[in-house]
Amino acid sequence: MNPSKVKSVLEQSLAWRMTVGPHTYNAFMLVHSDPKNVHWELSAGSSHHMDTDPAQSWHTASIGKTFTAVIVMQLVEQGRLNLNDPLDRYLPASLLQGLHVYKGEDYTDQVTLDHLLSHTSGLPDFYEDKPRSGKYFLEILLEEPNHRWTPEETIEWTKTHMAPLSRPGKKFHYTDTGYNLLGLVIEKVTGLRYHEALREHLFVPLGMQHTYLLHYNTPAVWAPGRVANIILGNQQIDVEDYPSLTSIFAAGQTVSTSGDLLLFMQALVAGKVVSPASLEKMMTWKGSRYGVDYGMGLMRVRMWPFTRRYDVWGHLGSVGSFMLYNPHQDVYITGTFNRSGYLHRVLRFLLGKVLYPLGKIKS
Repeated sequence: MNPSKVKSVLEQSLAWRMTVGPHTYNAFMLVHSDPKNVHWELSAGSSHHMDTDPAQSWHTASIGKTFTAVIVMQLVEQGRLNLNDPLDRYLPASLLQGLHVYKGEDYTDQVTLDHLLSHTSGLPDFYEDKPRSGKYFLEILLEEPNHRWTPEETIEWTKTHMAPLSRPGKKFHYTDTGYNLLGLVIEKVTGLRYHEALREHLFVPLGMQHTYLLHYNTPAVWAPGRVANIILGNQQIDVEDYPSLTSIFAAGQTVSTSGDLLLFMQALVAGKVVSPASLEKMMTWKGSRYGVDYGMGLMRVRMWPFTRRYDVWGHLGSVGSFMLYNPHQDVYITGTFNRSGYLHRVLRFLLGKVLYPLGKIKS
């Protein structure tokens, strides 16, 4: 198949997705493969009443968990952390008191960094789980956009409104709470604020000039235009007007571009940010849901049940964002559809309009 034909169909399909329900206003995508001589930077739709630019920045959501996990693994390689270390070795008792009380027994001192990285701590997810009573956290985030949350506040909110689901190490349960705790561990060990650690450990060394922690700092170089709008909870929002997004912190608060995420994934695959041994640990799949396997800050998506040809790994975000690598074809795909509740459509799109057609192009 002709690469230009594949690109043309992809561009048309991306634009068409902007016109059909459930509605999404904009999308960004970068497809790169050296053996197939492909580098396509695409966008569709509009944001802030202007056409999108493929180089525009956007909210990465949970893709940021990979950044957090990589910094933790770097600190492990440096001998400054151990994955089996208990959380209470690094964070104060005042914050951790009552964190993990399950069926009347306190397991807080048994929660390790490994548990937090692999979503096996048993802790609830403050962002998505149902609270004991009252509103979901997302409702509060949207209703109180000017509330600047500290990570400590999100931990206290979790302790007050939710309960653990299992003993540490016994069950997989995806949780943003654990990654906010890891962000605080990074701050304690490095002596840097989390956003400073991101810049020093990842963004500057890898040349990710447009990537930063929204509402905490600014990028080295601004991307064209403004940060793209997203649809969150069926409400279109300007993320720059929602300081309440600070609540997501080390669980996924970064803003980036498709190009910057390509730089990161290429470096990760090449062993330039963590060692092959560390990457292997991160890719030890410890839980699964909806065809997605979970390791330490990484996901593997089994795109098709009868073949591993189209499997990808990397990370997804709840707003339809993706940072993925397909080893079989040596293809990188980064981007977003900027709408919550859209991921299953995103994955179908990537399989049908990107991975499968690329398989028809000879390397």
